[in-house]
Amino acid sequence: MLPCSKLSIRSVLFAVCVVILSVFFTSAATAQDQEVPKMDIFVGYQWLHPGGTVPAPFGDINNPSPLKVPDMGKGLGAAFTYNLDQHWGLEGDVGHNGGDHDYETTLSVGPRFMARTDTTNYFLHALLGYNLVGVQDLNYKNGIGAILGGGMDLKFTHFLSWRLFEADYVWTRHNYSQYAAPEFGSLRRPTFEGVRLRTGIVMNFGYSASVPPAASCSVQPSEVNVGEPVTATATASNFNPKHTLSYTWSGNGGKVSGKDNTASIDTNGMAGGSYTVSAHITDPKMKKDGEASCTANFTVKELPKNPPTVSLSASPSSVTVGAPSTITATCSSPDNMQTSVAGWTASSGTITGNGNTATLDTTGAAPGSATVSATCSDSRGLSSAGSTSVNVQAPALPPPPPPQASKLSECDFSNMAKIGKPWRVDNECKAILDDVAKNLQQNADNKLVVVGNQETAEKRKNLAGERAVNSKAYLTGGESKQGIDPSRVETRTGNLGTKSAQFWIVPAGASFPTEGTDAVNEAKVKAVPDHPKVAAKKKAAAH
Repeated sequence: MLPCSKLSIRSVLFAVCVVILSVFFTSAATAQDQEVPKMDIFVGYQWLHPGGTVPAPFGDINNPSPLKVPDMGKGLGAAFTYNLDQHWGLEGDVGHNGGDHDYETTLSVGPRFMARTDTTNYFLHALLGYNLVGVQDLNYKNGIGAILGGGMDLKFTHFLSWRLFEADYVWTRHNYSQYAAPEFGSLRRPTFEGVRLRTGIVMNFGYSASVPPAASCSVQPSEVNVGEPVTATATASNFNPKHTLSYTWSGNGGKVSGKDNTASIDTNGMAGGSYTVSAHITDPKMKKDGEASCTANFTVKELPKNPPTVSLSASPSSVTVGAPSTITATCSSPDNMQTSVAGWTASSGTITGNGNTATLDTTGAAPGSATVSATCSDSRGLSSAGSTSVNVQAPALPPPPPPQASKLSECDFSNMAKIGKPWRVDNECKAILDDVAKNLQQNADNKLVVVGNQETAEKRKNLAGERAVNSKAYLTGGESKQGIDPSRVETRTGNLGTKSAQFWIVPAGASFPTEGTDAVNEAKVKAVPDHPKVAAKKKAAAH
C-alpha cells in the first residue's frame, strides 16, 4: 500500500474535523442535562501515521538520505478523564504504537469538552505532553508534543460505552543533529505532523445516587368565596427532563378540570368548608420510579350579603366647552364579589361609558356644573349609585402655536465624492455652517440636529453618519473655532438617498420629528480627518 502524503493526510484529517465539529456543535446546542459520571476510562486500539521524515541511520553524515517514518498499525491507547461538570473534564492520555523496528509513545494531559445526549456523546480535546520516537537504529528521541482532535461515543449502559471513533492530529518536534550536517536543516530537527485513529470501550464510574421522583402541589388563592375559581399547580422534580409527563387531577369537592400541570376548580354550588385537590404524575417511559403524587388544600367561604360601594372622579374636573373629561368609577364589593359598572348618565353634554370609565363630551353644553352618575352592581344583583360633577367653562382664547423645528439649510457633498472624500466638509459647506453657528450663537436656547444622508450606490459604511459627525466637528471644534457646545448638536442619519447633510434648528420647547431618521452612535462613528494618514502619524508622534 502506498504511504499517505502529507497533503492527503491533512485533507482527510480536515474533513474528519469538519464532520466532528458540525455534529458536535449541533448536539451541544440541543443537548439537555444528563447524568455525569465522576470519571471515565478509555482503553482501545490505535493506528498511527507519524507524519515525519528523519535522516537514514547509516547514510553518509554529510550526505544523508531521508527516511520517512512508516505508518504504525499495531497500537494501544488509553485515557483517564476526571469530569469537572457536565461538559468539562481534565484528561490524561497515553498511547503507544510499534512495528518491527519503529515505535512512538505519547503521554499527554489537557482539557476535554463533551456534549452529552441520551444515546451519544461527542467530545473535543486539546492535550500537551511528552512524545518518544524510535526509528530503526537511530537513538530514540524525546520531545514536547501536542494532540488536538475529538470523537464520538455510543452509550450501551450508564457504565459502558463504545468509542466509535477518535481522530487526532499529533504534533511533535525532535533533534537528529548528530545524523545530519547543518545544511540539512529539515533533517536535523524535523517536525512530525501525524494522524492518530482510535476505537475501543469507555468505562464510566462514580454516578451520583439517584433521587426518586417527587411532586408538590399548590393552590391560588387558598381561600375563596363560593363561585370563585381556584387554580391548582403541580410541580414535578427528579423526572427525566426530556420525557413528557402525564397528569391526572381529582378532588373531593367542586368540578376539577386539569390540563397538564395545572387544574381549574369551579366552586359554584359548593358548601363552605375545607377541600383537597390531588395530582398524580406519571412518566409513561419509566417502568420503575416513574410516578409521584401530591395534594393541596383550599377553603371555600359562604357569601355575605353586603351591597357594593361606588365612587366617581373626573379628570379633569374643570373643562372648557367642547373639551372632554374622563370619568372613572371605583366599584368594589365588601364581600369580594365580582362587580360591574353600568347606567352612565349626565345632566349636561353627552356621556359614553365603557366599563369602569366613561367620557363626557361637553360639545354644545352650557357653561356650569354637569353631574355625571353611574350604577355599580355585583354578581348577586345588589347595586349602589354614585355621582360626580364637572365644571364646564366658556372657551378661552386659543393659545399660541407651539414652537416647531425647522430646516435652516443643507450641504451638498457631491464635489467631495468626485475626489474620493465623500465625507469631507468643503469650503462651500463651511460657509453654510458658519451661518448655522451664527444662529446658535445668537439664540442660546436653540439646538441643532444634523441629518446626514447618502445615496444607495455609495457603499462606504456609516457614510451618512460621517457626514453628520464631520459637520458637527466643524461647528464644535473646527478650523473656524466657532466653539459651539457639542451638547447642543445632535447627529442623525436620514433616508433621502442624497449626498447631503441637512441642518435643523430646534427652538426651546420644540422637538425634532425623528421619523425616517436614526441616531448616530458617536462612540463608533468618528469624524474623518481630511488627511487620515497625516493625522495618524501626528497621533502616533503625540504618544
